[in-house]
Amino acid sequence: MEEEGEIFSNTKVDDNMPQDINFINSKIPLPPRLDRISKLPWFECWLQKLRTEKKSEHTIRSYIVGVRTFSVTNLPNENSIKWEKMQTISVNNIHSFSDPNNGRIDAWLNSISKLKPSTINARIASISHLLKWLGYMIPDWIQRPSRSRSLPKTLGKNELKRVLLSTSQSEDCLASPIVTIMLDTGLRVSELCGLDIDDLDFEDLSALVIGGKGEKDRTVLFTNSTVSAINSWYPMRKSRLKRCKNETDNRALFLSSRGNRMNPRSVQKIIDKIAEAADIPKSKLSPHTLRHTFATGLLERGADLVTIQRLLGHASIATTRVYLEIGDQTLREIYHRAQKKITIADLNSSEEVIKEIKTIEIKSTN
Repeated sequence: MEEEGEIFSNTKVDDNMPQDINFINSKIPLPPRLDRISKLPWFECWLQKLRTEKKSEHTIRSYIVGVRTFSVTNLPNENSIKWEKMQTISVNNIHSFSDPNNGRIDAWLNSISKLKPSTINARIASISHLLKWLGYMIPDWIQRPSRSRSLPKTLGKNELKRVLLSTSQSEDCLASPIVTIMLDTGLRVSELCGLDIDDLDFEDLSALVIGGKGEKDRTVLFTNSTVSAINSWYPMRKSRLKRCKNETDNRALFLSSRGNRMNPRSVQKIIDKIAEAADIPKSKLSPHTLRHTFATGLLERGADLVTIQRLLGHASIATTRVYLEIGDQTLREIYHRAQKKITIADLNSSEEVIKEIKTIEIKSTN
């Protein structure tokens, strides 16, 4: 194995290295675990690392976007950098390129400063992963912007009735099973699309979610409403299965008209049509709205936060606690329901009960 000094002396000998970038040797050496791949293209090596960690495809795409914007950030006196070229430089060179002390991260943070806080946080997460992989500590001066957490959008009772009615009248055979399952289980749309036939247990009324957010498996529960909705979908699924060309899609619970596993975008299109039929703004109805409606429904019926956390698959109960932050209008509705005026009939019935109790007491005394 080469000595660290020899490795760093070769830092500038990469044939694929952009000639107009100064790869100044970092004072922090390349981690020994990366020695054997130091001459290989960094991007493929880093991508393999993400897959080894079982990052979801969504997370990988997000990380690639963040790292790409960072990799094409040039310092003063540097010409613009092409992403296609940057992907091919060695692990050694990306290590020098990414040194937090050379000012490139500062320039990159400045370039993304006008983005939404959630987007900035996602970009920083990608760079943090790359830096850790390259053996760097995350600098304290990289501050993630705080984002105001808005209350989850949920459906009111009348809106929910209109959604269910529109769902039952929809010509799309997937509308009813999809909406029913999401309201019954609180699944994320990606988890819904990832469900396989084998994941469902109709005797136990449960489903196994494999590789949910954070690659965590969990069990969700459902009711007979879901069983009925799925049974009504099975004949159409059997018909679409004949058009399925991908072996992995053969097991999918939900298939498109082309025989492919349903994806989140297709599910959203179905929800959009339901929103239009129910006279609800599309911005207010989404798969995530159904998930939030499921959670708030459990809370209103007395479920504790730990139970809701497990059913939703939240890593932290702090995420679940947001459902306690009900809006002013909801607060008023709950208050007035709890403070209904006692009617004359209620008073009369109460007096009769009191008389009956007194009679029983007198008899027992005698």
